Amino acid sequence: MSTIDVTDQDFQEKVIDSDKPVIVDFWAVWCGPCRQLSPVLEEIGEKYSEKVTVAKVNVDDNPGIAAQYGITSIPTVFVFQDGEKVATSVGAKPLHVLEKEFADYLN
Repeated sequence: MSTIDVTDQDFQEKVIDSDKPVIVDFWAVWCGPCRQLSPVLEEIGEKYSEKVTVAKVNVDDNPGIAAQYGITSIPTVFVFQDGEKVATSVGAKPLHVLEKEFADYLN
C-alpha cells in the first residue's frame, strides 16, 4: 500500500517528525469526493515514494487532529515539511492538478 493511516495518537511521530514531506489527506468513509481522491493520492504515493509520504487521517475516528488543524471541509489535503504545514488543497482534484500544486515537494 502506498499510503499510511495516521491517528491522533501517532500524528506527531508519522507527520510532524518525518524526515521527508508528508501529504496528509483528511477524509471520511461517507465522503464521496474523498473516495474520488483516494486513488489519486495512492498514485502519488507510489509514483513519488522516494520524495514524500502520503498519509490518511479519518476525521471521524480522529477528531482531535482534525480540530487542531481547523478541518471544516473534506477532502482537505495538507503538505507538512519539517513539522510545518506548507501547502493546502481542498476538494477532489485529478492527478495532474495535484502534481502541479505540490510540485515543490514532489520533484
